[in-house]
Amino acid sequence: LLLQRARARRPGGGDSGLFQELIRYGKTKSGGERRPASLRLLDVPKRWFTHFYAVSVLWNGLLLIWLLQAQSLPGSLSSWLQHVHHALGRASQNEDMGNEYFSALLVLLLLWLHSFRRLAECLCTSVFSDGVIHIVQYCFGLGYYIALGLTVLCLVPANFRNGEELSVQICWYHIMGIVVYIWASLHQHRCLVILANLRKSKSGKVINLSHSVPYGDWFERVSCPHYFAELLIYVSMAITLGFHNVTWWFVVLYVLFNQALAAVLCHEFYQNKFSSYPKHRKAFIPFVY
Repeated sequence: LLLQRARARRPGGGDSGLFQELIRYGKTKSGGERRPASLRLLDVPKRWFTHFYAVSVLWNGLLLIWLLQAQSLPGSLSSWLQHVHHALGRASQNEDMGNEYFSALLVLLLLWLHSFRRLAECLCTSVFSDGVIHIVQYCFGLGYYIALGLTVLCLVPANFRNGEELSVQICWYHIMGIVVYIWASLHQHRCLVILANLRKSKSGKVINLSHSVPYGDWFERVSCPHYFAELLIYVSMAITLGFHNVTWWFVVLYVLFNQALAAVLCHEFYQNKFSSYPKHRKAFIPFVY
């Protein structure tokens, strides 16, 4: 990524311009050189991020309802969902089927709550500027939250049968995962409120759409604490699954790279725009990166 970015800054950087289009959005996209009209035709408003969470609330809410019905009402799991489950599920048997099912159900609930909170924040808290995202980024985001729900679905044991009586026991890793989830979610919300208040008066009225240096909460340590909190939220779900689920750790790895890249680009934007920007702040992970 660093090599691609370096090439993009040189004349004749090849197709790195397209590469930059697909990794930058919002303020990091508008802060660069004037973009060709052909590329601007593929822009959509950044505020359309709201659609990601709306789709997630609806889709993952349906998956949650279907899984709950599958455990309590025999024959309630839709036939197409059974085919998807068997296509994605594991063939191996597991003696701890009840806890596996409960862990996946709990993660799907946490994912739905996260999407619902983010949707509410997009609608009621955040103040979006005129920033844009690429249409490919937008379509990918919609598909991501649909695929994420199916990923949780494939974590349900393949030998699970709808309507079967399951003995579920709350384990220490369920409690630990929920605690980390709540802690990270609270900090993410606080940081998003801080960002929104930069564009509001004390009465709550939006007075500008410009960018300012945020202070308070985790902003004292990193430039993008809301991205770091997002990573912690996904880590909390990995904990809820008992630490050992490799599939979800790959999801965490994707979120790590995705959020780290966005954080580095934002960090550079702040450093270039504000000469007095705090030098001790890291981009993404406090004291580390």
